[in-house]
Amino acid sequence: MEGTDVPMAVPTGVPALVTEPRFAQRLRQCLQEERLLDGRYGLQRVPGGRVAVPVLPEKLSQLCLPAEVPCELLGIQDPVPSRAARRRSPAQRLREELRRLLGAGWSGELERDVPHAWQRHGDLVLLSEDSFRAEPWERLGSALWETVASALGARRVARRGRVMPDGMRSPRVTLLLGEHGWVEHVDNGISEKLRVASLPCSGEVLVDLYAGIGYFTLPFLVHAGAAFVHACEWNSHAVEALHRSLVLNGVRDRCHIHSGDSRQLQLQDVADRVNLGLIPSSEEGWPVACRVLKKDTGGVLHIHHNVETRPAPAPPQSAVLLAERGSPEAASPAGEAQHRAEHGGEETLEARLRPEWQRWAEGTATRIQGLLAELHGRPWRSSVLHIQPVKSYAPHVHHLVLDLECRPVLPV
Repeated sequence: MEGTDVPMAVPTGVPALVTEPRFAQRLRQCLQEERLLDGRYGLQRVPGGRVAVPVLPEKLSQLCLPAEVPCELLGIQDPVPSRAARRRSPAQRLREELRRLLGAGWSGELERDVPHAWQRHGDLVLLSEDSFRAEPWERLGSALWETVASALGARRVARRGRVMPDGMRSPRVTLLLGEHGWVEHVDNGISEKLRVASLPCSGEVLVDLYAGIGYFTLPFLVHAGAAFVHACEWNSHAVEALHRSLVLNGVRDRCHIHSGDSRQLQLQDVADRVNLGLIPSSEEGWPVACRVLKKDTGGVLHIHHNVETRPAPAPPQSAVLLAERGSPEAASPAGEAQHRAEHGGEETLEARLRPEWQRWAEGTATRIQGLLAELHGRPWRSSVLHIQPVKSYAPHVHHLVLDLECRPVLPV
């Protein structure tokens, strides 16, 4: 390109040549022909009525424009993405930005080392353990993580590491860019969390034996109307996150956090409801759950467990029709009461067709009933209210939640 050299004072922001509107398309064409145009951004108006045309930062030294195109080099702080850039996926943007950063050093090995997926938590991107492990990345230092953040529209970057052998299987996470790793997460809720939020807990005291960061504690308090929750958690980082979540949701005064091993919990005779949200099994918490239930009135246990099942058989046609159309008998109050009496409470058609689920629920009810009778020296009854499938794992393992009502048998 023959013409006038452009002063090379490197601007802050995205470099662009600014000119009068009548010269904008001519300038764009010149830059495109010489492969100097930065296609990530479109032309945009700047103060004074002029038009900014973005330039590739690494090509600034090659700028030489026709004398008839008056322009100056400025930095644009809020560049507008081009139409082509808006159509690119985040993974495509990430690779293009990294190619630009590496230049001639880009290779197939490095491309294979770039992740195709990641987790996003607000303005923080969490990368997988096996990403960006090749030696050339290390030489880039903070420039690499700043490029990753820019391409993915984040402010902070972290990478997940191996699970620590601390008894809690805590993931080791390294913050790569940013001042801290705390995130605020707005959760619309799915599956069991939504169901918990809809439970009738108004005025109840609840014990959450495996509270974590509040996955169930918060729905019980914020949506289900629990009067008070005793939240038990032994991971110190989860305890801090739980405290922050309770404060953010305005319910800190209705929750006491018991930090430490829930098996050593020094509570008894306080709970209307106990949540045992630990898989693959919460069995070690059953004696504690029995001890914290109110001894005179009992309550409800929500028991999580992974249950192995055989492949489900095809449902009988009559059962499918019953599920689709509804049973006339079950539609009446008398029919519903009879159904609950015969089947031990509400259960899905799927649960009735999986005998392993029912056998596990009935066996658990018997075990809990025995624990309560031994603890209090008098008979108790336990009733299966509901069996809720949460998630399936291959092969043929299901995360279930059993809602078990436990009441003392009152003397006649």
